[in-house]
Amino acid sequence: MSMDFIEAMNELEREKGISKDVLFEAIEAALISSYKRNFNTAQNVRVDMNRNTGVIKVFARKLIVDEVLDPRTEISLPAAREINPHFQLDDIAEIEVTPRDFGRIAAQTAKQVVTQRIREAERGLIYNAFVDKEEDIVTGTVQRQDQRNIYVDLGKIEAALPLSELMPNERFNHLDRIKAYITKVENTTKGPQILLSRTHPGLLKRLFELEVPEIFDGVVEIRSVAREAGFRSKIAVYSRNEEVDPVGSCVGPRGTRVQTIVNELRGEKIDIVRYSDNVDEYVANALSPSKVLEVQVFEAEKMARVIVPDYQLSLAIGIKGQNARLAAKLTGWKIDIKSETQAEEEYGRPRSNDEEMHQDSVSVD
Repeated sequence: MSMDFIEAMNELEREKGISKDVLFEAIEAALISSYKRNFNTAQNVRVDMNRNTGVIKVFARKLIVDEVLDPRTEISLPAAREINPHFQLDDIAEIEVTPRDFGRIAAQTAKQVVTQRIREAERGLIYNAFVDKEEDIVTGTVQRQDQRNIYVDLGKIEAALPLSELMPNERFNHLDRIKAYITKVENTTKGPQILLSRTHPGLLKRLFELEVPEIFDGVVEIRSVAREAGFRSKIAVYSRNEEVDPVGSCVGPRGTRVQTIVNELRGEKIDIVRYSDNVDEYVANALSPSKVLEVQVFEAEKMARVIVPDYQLSLAIGIKGQNARLAAKLTGWKIDIKSETQAEEEYGRPRSNDEEMHQDSVSVD
C-alpha cells in the first residue's frame, strides 16, 4: 500500500472522525478473509499492516509440536528453531507467507473496507443528529409517495410519513414543504430510519412552543393535550405567574398566534383552556365552549358529573360526542353530562335560574 493511502487514512480520521487504528484493524481482518479465499488455504494466518509505510505482510501461525499431523497448522520443534532458536513446544511460530501479487488484492479489500466504514460512520452521524430530535418538529420537502408512505427529504436523510399519520383530506404534492413530528428514530442495518406524523398530539404541543414565546420561556406551561387530528383539539395551559394570562398568551394579539397554528393544521379547531388543580373547575373549562352550571366530583370512580343548561346539552356533548370525549382525554376524568332537566328528574337537583360556573377558556375555529 502507498503512502498516499496512509495519508488518506489520516485525512479520514480528521474529517470523518473515524479512528485510524479502527480502520487498520478492520482492513487486517478483511485481508485475512481475502487471503484464505483467494489462495484456498485453511492456514491460521495473521496480517500485519505497517501504520507508517502501509507495507502489508502475511504470516502463517503454526503450533510447535513433536509430531506434525497437519503441516498447514503445525510445525516441528527443529524446523521452528531454524527460524528462532528460542522457540519451545506449544509456542506459536509465525512464518511469512506473503504472496507476490497480494498488493492488488490488498488494495481492493482496503478500498471496500474503508468505503463501508465511511458509510457506517455517516449513518452514525445522521442517527446521532436525529435521535435528539425525536418528539420534535422537522421541516422537509416531499419527494415521492407509495401505497403506504410519503417520503420527506430532511436534508441528510429521507424520512417516512405513513399515510395513516396524515390528517383527513390532507394531500401533498412533489416538492411541497411540510412540517411533521418525529415519532421514532431507529438505527437499523440499512441505516437510520425516521418515522413522522401529522396527527400526533405532540405536533400541536410543539407548534404552540414555537409560536408562543411565553411557553418557550417556561412562563406558560402546557399541562395536557387532547387531539382528534384534522377536526378538533383541546390544550390545557397554566402559568404560575398571576400577572400572565396563559390562555391570552396562546391566543396572541388579535388571535394571530393560534391562527398560525390553525392554518398549519388545515383549519383544525383548537380549544385553549386554563388548567386548574381544582377538578370541578378544570372539567368545566375543558368542556369549552359549552357553559357549565355544576360539576359533581366522584373521586373513587374518578368521574365527574356535569350539569349544563338544557340549551347547552348538545354543545357540551359535541358532534358524535367529540367535545365530551376530548374533555375526558384532556382531564383524565370520566365525564357524565346531564342537562338541568335530566338532573332534576334523576337526582332531584333544584333548578338554578341559569347560573353558570366561571369558565376560563377560548375556542378557535
